[in-house]
Amino acid sequence: YTMGAGPGIDVYSIRKPLGVVAAITPFNFPAMIPMWMFGMAISTGNAVILKPSEKDPSVPMRLAELFVEAGGPVGLLNVVNGDKEVVDGILQHQDIKAVSFVGSSDIAHYVYHEATKNGKRAQCMGGAKNHGIILPDANMDQAVQDILGAAFGSAGERCMALPVVVPVGEGTAERFLAKMLPAIETLKIGISTDDDADYGPVVTAAHKQRVTDYIDMAFKEGAKLVVDGRGFALQGYEDGFFMGPTLLDDVTPDMTSYKEEIFGPVLQIVRAKSFEEALELPSKHQYGNGVAIFTANGRAAREFADRVEVGMVGINVPIPVPVAYHSFGGWKRSAFGDINQYGMEGLRFYTKTKTVTQRWPESEELSGDSAFIIPTF
Repeated sequence: YTMGAGPGIDVYSIRKPLGVVAAITPFNFPAMIPMWMFGMAISTGNAVILKPSEKDPSVPMRLAELFVEAGGPVGLLNVVNGDKEVVDGILQHQDIKAVSFVGSSDIAHYVYHEATKNGKRAQCMGGAKNHGIILPDANMDQAVQDILGAAFGSAGERCMALPVVVPVGEGTAERFLAKMLPAIETLKIGISTDDDADYGPVVTAAHKQRVTDYIDMAFKEGAKLVVDGRGFALQGYEDGFFMGPTLLDDVTPDMTSYKEEIFGPVLQIVRAKSFEEALELPSKHQYGNGVAIFTANGRAAREFADRVEVGMVGINVPIPVPVAYHSFGGWKRSAFGDINQYGMEGLRFYTKTKTVTQRWPESEELSGDSAFIIPTF
């Protein structure tokens, strides 16, 4: 609001809701990511159509039920189940003004292209290959514990997982291995009701095979298989989709298994000789979602955060997901669209700006020419 922008003239801007918006969400966070979207969308005055992953739609459906039970108007939050046919229906429907998506990069690109082609706003978050850079002066005990959880937690099925570690210098790499190997041995894999389990199964049999194929590929490409999780079976659940932790060393940037997102409990070590080489790895990767650096050197951390070509940076923080009043979003093939999820960026995405310029002239000030000129500021 600008009072007195000109003689007797005030100017103010207000945010108006878009109307009906859509949220297309992934399997791996069936509560959190839908709430990223519909919480912000509804609070800014929109109605929401939520299309959850067909792999686990029960949680989003229960969220919609709880919304109504809590007093939310019926029809304001709607869950529509289905596959690509439903997604295409959303992307083509004239009454849907915006689409928010989280999933793989290929699908994110498709959704973004089709949504914008049909005149919709779109924020489409894709895949990731997040790197953890370890400088020689890092607290190695802390770095190992942080990377252990970030790499293998949720069976590696999250876009902010840390599947690549980049130790700078051979000595750093050997110290990392010496501490990471016994740490991996402490991991407990179990069912979802086991409170002591560090992580559970991957989402489907097909995905288990996909992760296995990537491990096979990495080995054939020349990576050293330090810990092999392919043959793991959980007693009593031998037919489940469980995988043990896998650790691969001597991975190089030209390997397909490094270039692509594995999305499983697999940690790859890419050794770097210098700070500049370590900085270059995430900066030149096709994905640019998150990155972390472990160091006690504030100047090095500051330079890294400034120069790295990645959207979210952690300094001694392995999973740098921003708090709610900031916004979530990556760069390059990790995000399509120019507005991030939630926070102030989310508010802008789900609203449009209306700007009013007003004046209240006295009757004697009225002039026959006033309709033909821009008010003087």
